[in-house]
Amino acid sequence: MDANDSAPRVVVGVDGSPSSQAALRWAVRYATQIGGVVEAVGAWEPPSHVGWSAPVVDVTFDRELAERRFADQLHTVLGDDQPVRVRRSMVMGDPSDVLLDASQGAEVLVVGSHGHGGFTRALLGSVSTRCAQHAGCPVVIVRAQ
Repeated sequence: MDANDSAPRVVVGVDGSPSSQAALRWAVRYATQIGGVVEAVGAWEPPSHVGWSAPVVDVTFDRELAERRFADQLHTVLGDDQPVRVRRSMVMGDPSDVLLDASQGAEVLVVGSHGHGGFTRALLGSVSTRCAQHAGCPVVIVRAQ
């Protein structure tokens, strides 16, 4: 068993938004302080899962595109130097469900806040709000700088 396998996990949602980039930076700083490992998690859904009426011709293309964007986002924030171990996970599914599943047994779940007001949040829902309400670990919500 690798020594890092027992290290505290800091799970962070990555979606490419400025707030998720700030959340990733926060997660790396926190993991460094506690001797933990960062688990960067992205979620993707084929267009047919979000209401498109046409059938998806090649789901693997959508996944490859999502994985490429995810890797680019991580490199943009982390660069080549990583002060802590970063595990990367891209999962098909609803972002809230994916993050809640990934956060089971974690030290903390870190998500970005897109800063929607109350009325917009009530209409659209919010990944950060749902995670804060349902996660089995502490949740940190980070705003973009």
